[in-house]
Amino acid sequence: MKVARFYAPGDIRIEDAPEPAPGPGELKIRVRNCSACGTDVKIFKFGHHHIVPPRVMGHEIAGEITAVGQGVIGWGAGDRVQVIAAIPCGRCPDCLRGRMTVCPNQESIGYHYDGGFAEYMIVPAKVLAVDGVNRIPDGVTFAEASVVEPLACVLNGQELARVGPDDDVVVIGAGPIGCLHVRMARANGAGRVFLVELNAARLAQAADLVKPDEAICADGIDVVAAVLDLTGGRGPDVVITAAAAGAAQEQALAMAARRGRISFFGGLPKDNPVIACDSNLVHYRELTIIGANGSSPAHNAEALALIATGRVRVDDLITHRLPLESTLDALGIISRGEAVKVTIQP
Repeated sequence: MKVARFYAPGDIRIEDAPEPAPGPGELKIRVRNCSACGTDVKIFKFGHHHIVPPRVMGHEIAGEITAVGQGVIGWGAGDRVQVIAAIPCGRCPDCLRGRMTVCPNQESIGYHYDGGFAEYMIVPAKVLAVDGVNRIPDGVTFAEASVVEPLACVLNGQELARVGPDDDVVVIGAGPIGCLHVRMARANGAGRVFLVELNAARLAQAADLVKPDEAICADGIDVVAAVLDLTGGRGPDVVITAAAAGAAQEQALAMAARRGRISFFGGLPKDNPVIACDSNLVHYRELTIIGANGSSPAHNAEALALIATGRVRVDDLITHRLPLESTLDALGIISRGEAVKVTIQP
């Protein structure tokens, strides 16, 4: 079979590998779609401290079971499945309290285990142990199911930020995650959703798809003033920074309404993670600053249901569908901001 294997920063190779066989408690799946994201680009460029090369990348996975390992119950060949990316241990104090997204023992597909940029892959027993495999409902394509994992992360972020009916929501960043945040906010009943992006072309492409109430190009304008003007000086109830930019986080603090919630959804570069925070704004406006880190198995199941019921549409966000042999092309497209969502079809 063919795989896309990471060896070192800048070195991903499309190569032949033997087909794997499932061990006890494992599943073997034929990967039908594995979507790619900005994290894959970062791994390609810089590597990752959890990846010991060589490693098959890819963590946004949908496919069909071709074989089951000894002791696996409830699954069989031909079942269409979506697989979680982040694997909590299920046993630590955080997991037992329902906080699986911050499990200190978390492992990940495509990092600790070979991932979905392959024709076939093994789903580890640890994934099944935490209910990390979801049956894809009829009517949901493999490509749509491959977007479940990022949508699950968005769902977690909006849950933590308590996005709800009539909220004014600002999403900063018009990449695939920003687009999903706009749609998730709509599904959560938000009153108005504003999308902010520095790149005019990227903003236009995203706005055409997700139709925010206002698309704000941040290039050369005072974004905070623009948002305050749109909200009658009050500011938004929720600001979500879906961009790896300290400036976006600082703008979020400056624009949020009294008792506003600010989601630091996009992490910052490790060599520049510190921002300026006006503590008095947080104090006197009673602001809440919230982190968001990945998703739990339950979030994945819920995200799949949101897609299946049509509450959150994702098919039109997939702008590029490429074969496994074009994995490097896919990462280039993402890096240059030419796509909304790219999926690999092994």
